[in-house]
Amino acid sequence: MEPNTNNQSKTITEQIGKSKSSELSQLLILHKGERHIIAIQNFPDPDAISSAFAHKLISMKYDIDVDIVYDGKISHQQNIALIKLLDIELIRYSESLDLSQYHGSVFIDNQGTTTSLVKKLEQAGVKPLIVVDHHERQNVLAPEFTDIRKIGATATIYTNYIKDGMLELSKSDRNHMKCATALMHGIRSETAELIKAKEEDLMAAAFLSNYHDPGLLGEIVNQSRSKKVMDIIHKALENRVIKDNYSISGIGYLRVEDRDAIPQAADFLATEENVHTAIVYGIVLTDKNEELLIGSFRTSKLTIDPDEFIKDTFGKNETGKYFGGGKQEAGGFEIPIGFLSGSSSKEYEMLKWQVYDLQVKQKIFNKIGVTEKSKD
Repeated sequence: MEPNTNNQSKTITEQIGKSKSSELSQLLILHKGERHIIAIQNFPDPDAISSAFAHKLISMKYDIDVDIVYDGKISHQQNIALIKLLDIELIRYSESLDLSQYHGSVFIDNQGTTTSLVKKLEQAGVKPLIVVDHHERQNVLAPEFTDIRKIGATATIYTNYIKDGMLELSKSDRNHMKCATALMHGIRSETAELIKAKEEDLMAAAFLSNYHDPGLLGEIVNQSRSKKVMDIIHKALENRVIKDNYSISGIGYLRVEDRDAIPQAADFLATEENVHTAIVYGIVLTDKNEELLIGSFRTSKLTIDPDEFIKDTFGKNETGKYFGGGKQEAGGFEIPIGFLSGSSSKEYEMLKWQVYDLQVKQKIFNKIGVTEKSKD
């Protein structure tokens, strides 16, 4: 009888996972009694928020105090509901936050490429301890512990840590219920409501179903889109250019409060008939009067690697850091406008947008091999 390769692969995956759980546990023991900062991306999503919350609860077992910090804005209606309904404490970075109080930094659902806290932490002398992520490897940080897996969600990794005994969930513990609910939402949001889930994601969701609150999860998921978000999606639909089954749309200037409308617009454009890839981008004005060209990438084509596509298309900054990256079926990019930020007139603002819009489209067309003639 031939060996069952699927079972063998599953066993190896489980062994690797348990080894990582044990390795992380040993590291946390060594850092017992410390204070750590979890640096999540500037614009956190459910996967990052839920995984950071799980890490915080796990850390409490090791007498480690943890703060979850981001340096951007939370605007997506589901993310706001997630934080409020589950009472998850996040700290928005400001200059008044003394980073030197932390003994180490933890990067969850990112590897330092989507948070502007990396340089600030370096300057404060805070060394990276842990990276846990499911995106393509970025090789930006050199932490003591790394767990990067090609699965649907970082929340799946943290669920596996819990299954391996790093946190014993109790149905009577409200914090545990909130953690399970958050992780369930994190997995569902990253896997298109489990439609694109891998075996590990489905097993994690099955485990969490014993502890989560379906009512709370329903409240989080069933948040209505604001009129502003709907207007931006409509604008993306109006502005889209379709070439070779790619739908590309520049939507102009956005407030930082509306930044999360960009990925929602990309999700929407990707559902159009005969479109396999959608790219939506706009210029976002931050609270610090800085401008960022931010874009989202969605694809259903198996032969397209979002991470490779974005890196090849938009390249690196002067320090060698890529402007974006991705995972299976999704990605994003963020390019600082720099000294050209701000405007003294609407006319200048419009001219600037036209230049950036044309430049982004040119780079995408070059990547997909669209000729000048076919662009007309």
